[in-house]
Amino acid sequence: MTPAARAAAAIAVLDRVLAGEAAEKALTNWGRASRYAGSGDRAAVRDLVYDALRQRRSAAALGGSETGRGLVLGLLRAGGQEALFTGEGHAPQPPGPDEAGRSPMGAEALDLPDWLLPEMERALGDRLAPVAQAMQARAPVFLRVNLARGDVAAAVAALAGEGIEARPHALAPTALEVVAGARKVQTSAAYLEGLVELQDASSQAVVVALPLADGMRVLDQCAGGGGKTLAMAARAKLRLWAHDAAPRRMADLPERAKRAGAKVTLTERPEATAPYDLVLVDAPCSGSGSWRRDPEGKWRLTPDRLGELRAVQAAILDRAAAMVAPGGWLAYATCSLLEVENGDQTAAFLARTPGWRLDAERRFTPLEGGDGFYLALLARL
Repeated sequence: MTPAARAAAAIAVLDRVLAGEAAEKALTNWGRASRYAGSGDRAAVRDLVYDALRQRRSAAALGGSETGRGLVLGLLRAGGQEALFTGEGHAPQPPGPDEAGRSPMGAEALDLPDWLLPEMERALGDRLAPVAQAMQARAPVFLRVNLARGDVAAAVAALAGEGIEARPHALAPTALEVVAGARKVQTSAAYLEGLVELQDASSQAVVVALPLADGMRVLDQCAGGGGKTLAMAARAKLRLWAHDAAPRRMADLPERAKRAGAKVTLTERPEATAPYDLVLVDAPCSGSGSWRRDPEGKWRLTPDRLGELRAVQAAILDRAAAMVAPGGWLAYATCSLLEVENGDQTAAFLARTPGWRLDAERRFTPLEGGDGFYLALLARL
């Protein structure tokens, strides 16, 4: 496929996404119907679609409309590639007089919903513009070195032997940033044999900050796929339980734990084995810190949904706190940049729950390389 044909394909996929179809499903359906498209074509179309979704508002302004055509036109216009719209062969038709576009302004230029701008300003202050600009680009690919299987140098060498270039990252001592060959990672021996796992660097930094020690009883209350569960297992010899409100999210965790050489007990009733020395709550949230990876989430979020998430977060905190042993720890984390989900939640918990103190807080933004994350370490007195 020519670059112009790829642009036309991205337009078609985006039209389906804007009509309500999930991007992954729309891309899969396009790929199945386009057998002529090679792996490079599919990757290029995917990149165009996700770049357009990350930059949906600014691209729509530049392209003259919030349609698949308008988004791709705006995206390519911003990159100096408008000339691909020639109308020749499989190329999109040339821009018409009503597609001159304009410069994006305010929240448009930051690719944020208008209603969310005040919350982002409150959370980030003078870092808002650079953080928003960082969120307009694709996220780096990070790996966590499983120290139970080898050290960082061994992982870098093993990956290099399979054509994957990775380098250590400052956010966590186990973090590697993949700078070449990212699409080979999941078929590499280093990954399949448990030497490395895919995990964002900020997510790794959250686990590094936890006060873990050999022999502790630890619960990952919102385990999801188990990335932090396995990262904790690699840090110390723990008695480790994993729970999730939707157990199917943990379906791959036993196999991942086996590959990593970790022992994890999945539980649907974590209260039955309480108390724990540490409970980690990686709470459901807006995902605003990881919108580079899930740009659709940015546009799905509404004020009502944010309110619902805050209520869920408070309920989970209260449930988890009751399972912490005296002298133990409650670690509250989100992949959010918003203070209403972060510091405000921590303050509200402390206000309604005697016998706890805030021991430490950490905030990460994409300016440090990884996703946006928040961590509060709460100590039970």
